[in-house]
Amino acid sequence: MLPWKRALRPLAALLLAAAVSLTPAAAAHADSATADTATASAPRSGWNNYSCKPSATHPRPVVLVHGTFGNSVDNWLSLAPYLVKRGYCVFSLDYGQLPGVPFFHGLGPIDKSAEQLDTYVDKVLAATGASEADLVGHSQGGMMPRYYLKFLGGADKVNALVGLAPDNHGTTLSGLTALLPYFPGAEDLLSAATPGLADQIVGSAFLTKLNAGGDTVPGVRYTVISTRYDQVVTPYRSQYLDGPGVKNVLVQDLCPVNLSEHIAIGLFDRIAYHEVANALDPANARRTTCASVFS
Repeated sequence: MLPWKRALRPLAALLLAAAVSLTPAAAAHADSATADTATASAPRSGWNNYSCKPSATHPRPVVLVHGTFGNSVDNWLSLAPYLVKRGYCVFSLDYGQLPGVPFFHGLGPIDKSAEQLDTYVDKVLAATGASEADLVGHSQGGMMPRYYLKFLGGADKVNALVGLAPDNHGTTLSGLTALLPYFPGAEDLLSAATPGLADQIVGSAFLTKLNAGGDTVPGVRYTVISTRYDQVVTPYRSQYLDGPGVKNVLVQDLCPVNLSEHIAIGLFDRIAYHEVANALDPANARRTTCASVFS
């Protein structure tokens, strides 16, 4: 029998992969103890500006939904200004907070996180006077809104959902989740300590409910933007959706030399961002190529 320390290594690798791979690379605001404090800096760049009124060209506000271990600022330090520069009213929320855990969010039960999104979208619509919003999410943030659309009446308030590397059908974390049954109590511990992580494992009760009866709901346009080098949401094709109004995009089909993985596609990949802009305004979409990094 292996020594106990060696036997625990795969489980440690699972938890480390979840923490490191899903934590935004830009997670260090040296002058911010919490995401709430950091959020106060966003309006200076026109982001989270509740006096912003959507234009005739871009009539819907865009709500950005961060990923697991993310927050409303660090996940969007590149994409939010990118969209503001293009004339959008852009907003972001914190969700899935655990008691006593500042800054790193998206860890609470995902159905409860969807309720927080419901409340936040109502707040944005009231502030902007718009009747609908568009949602853009990274990782869990691209999947969680589907619960809001399907079970909480969100389809009446949302025009489009754009997911950057969303775990729509769960993840195996490159096979690491298959090791959980070999560690008695590990799944229960994961569910109790970080239910938002447990809900994202392929085959979870949450995902079974979410995907039962079809991936989409009528009246909403869906875009999934994925990378074949994703090491967190695996296999990457599990991110794709089926149904009317769905567009599944692989960034390597747009630019073969794009090497973005799970974090990069959300934090700074301008090829992916160009496709986000196309999904938000399909009537004025422009072909995405490797040169789109300069647009």
